[in-house]
Order: sequence, then structure tokens, then C-alpha cells
Amino acid sequence: MSDFLIIGGGVIGMMTALQLADAGQKVVLVERGTCGQEASWAGGGIVSPLYPWRYASPVSQLSRWSEGVYPTLALRLLEETGIDPEYRQKGLLYLNVDDADAALRWARQLGKPLERVDEAFVHQKEPLAAAAPEGHALWMPTLGSVRNPRLGQALRARLEALHSVTLVEQCSVHGFIQREGKVVGVATSQGDRLAEQLVVCGGAWTAQLLAGLDVHLPVRPVKGQMIAYQAPPGLVQRVLLKDGRYIIPRSDGLLLVGSTLEEAGFDKTTDADALASLKASAESIVPVLAKLPVVHHWAGLRPGSPHGLPFIGALPEWQNVYVNAGHYRNGLVLAPASTHVLVDQLLGREALIDPTPFQPTAERLKAHL
Repeated sequence: MSDFLIIGGGVIGMMTALQLADAGQKVVLVERGTCGQEASWAGGGIVSPLYPWRYASPVSQLSRWSEGVYPTLALRLLEETGIDPEYRQKGLLYLNVDDADAALRWARQLGKPLERVDEAFVHQKEPLAAAAPEGHALWMPTLGSVRNPRLGQALRARLEALHSVTLVEQCSVHGFIQREGKVVGVATSQGDRLAEQLVVCGGAWTAQLLAGLDVHLPVRPVKGQMIAYQAPPGLVQRVLLKDGRYIIPRSDGLLLVGSTLEEAGFDKTTDADALASLKASAESIVPVLAKLPVVHHWAGLRPGSPHGLPFIGALPEWQNVYVNAGHYRNGLVLAPASTHVLVDQLLGREALIDPTPFQPTAERLKAHL
């Protein structure tokens, strides 16, 4: 029997396992596919909510804490595994912000570098970017991004090397094992797994998993389609954001463009309409992309939740079953902080971040029935 059993091998599940292992715990992580291959792979890797001033303060607190962790985490994983998560901190240019005044007030309250810039400034930073409406362009110099597929690869490689962590992949969870009114493990396609504490980090599939305990968690799949261009390295240097769509550059010239927001259940197919819409957005941000072909087109499923506020903590009627899910568009953004919030609870440590707003209380669950 392990100390902890984690269900779900995305970035949230893997970071939870790593933090528990760092604290000397024995962990089994069960993943129905390959770790890091669902939403953790499919996203863009911006280490901030797209418009952070529009979120509730608890989400902002998690994102600010996580933002400070990523540079060190990326260096650690590179040294331990040889896999570079490619953390880049080259800032973000907002090309058309309607609520710029609100954004600047938010930044001043937090002491966050953010300034209004003119067309000449935008052109200096990104010569190929489209002109921004006067007074609507903002510059956030501290924003960073990671290459999320490689972050997932590095986390998986690190966990595989740890004797205290057992990765069980290609293993589906069929249900929870209960004895004398307590959950003691899970039944899987590879046999039963028992544990003292269970953590459900199933992303968009979390509600399906918890339904087996008659827990109705308001987390649903929200499809996001993305495309990528292969450009010469350096064509775009910084994250560019306009009207809710973004371009994220990688060091090898790959340019990610995203993303759609679709209520389509668990469907991950791509379609021509989304491709055309994403291409139009990309060309409105960097017009020269009209001359380049799209080399990739894919979709992932985000774990949507009310107000984008994740559920982090023990389930009301199952005190040894914990959940960490519902991060919506910000799973990778919030992962270091939200996993720290949970591990503090799992190990009875003093909380560095107030967990109260994220608890899956009976009142919070009932409010969304």
C-alpha cells in the first residue's frame, strides 16, 4: 500500500507527485494514457492568465506565486533530466485592450510592471506585428512561457528516476474501492491499487471519476483548437495577444496560435472553420504569416469550472480523497501554486497560500447543481 495514490498524470498530477516525493513520501501515479499528453501537452505554455486583471483575486494569487516558481523549476528539471522546458521570459505585448485603464489599476495595486505603449514601441519590440489602436497597447515585460510538451517530458523523466514514485501508465481507473465507509483504493485495468490517501487530478475527466463516489463536481470539458506555423527563428520574439487570441514563439521558430473555446463534450476532432478562424487571427497579429503554411493543427480539452476557480482539497464526505481540478484555461499557469496548496493539506503543513477559496465544500458543490 502506498502513502498516496494520484489519479491523472498531467502537469497537476506530476507536480503533486514530485512535491510529495521531495517531502519523503511514497507515491503511485496512475494515468490512463501517457503522462503529460492531454491538456498539459495541448496548451500554449504562457505562465499567466491571458488577462489577469479580469480574474478573481484567489486565481491571481495562485498565478503570481506560480510565475515566481517556473524559472527555478525549469532549471531544476533541466539539470535533473537533461530535458529543457524552455522557459522564456521576453514579455507580452497586448495589441488591443479595451479595458486598459482597469489593467493599469490592477498592476499598480500589485506592483506589477505593466505600461501603456505606442505604435513605435510595439514596432521596436516586434517589427512584424500589426499596428495597435492608439492607447490600447500594453507591455508586460515580466511575462514568461514554457514549452509545455517538454515540461511534461521533463516531469515524467524526473518521476521515473525517483525510487519513491511508481508511474503506472496505460491504466484506466474503473472505480473506487470502499471498505467500512472509507475509500481505500481504486480498481484499475491493471488490478487494484490501495493507498492511505487518494488525489484525483483527472482534468476534464475529473467529474466522471468522482461520479463513482456520488460527488457532483461542476467540471466539464471545453475544447480548444490550436495551430502552429514553422517560421524562421526570431521572426517573432515575444508573446503577442490580440482580441483573446495569441501567438507564442518557441526558440526554434515554431509559432503557436490559439485558441478556440468550444462546448463540444469530449470531442477532440479539428475542423476547417476553426483552422480558418485561427489563421485569420494569426494574420491580424502578424500579417506576414499569410505567406507561411500551417504545419500543425490539434485540439485539447480544458477542465472548465464556474468562474475558472479550481477545486483543491478534501471531498466533504470522503476526507481521505482529495481533488485538484477545474483550472479551466490556467492549468499550467496555476500548477506550481495549486499543487503546493494541496500538498500543504496532504502533509498537514502550514499553508503558504490560503486554501479556503478553493475547498470543494458541500456548499460550493451544491451551488452549481
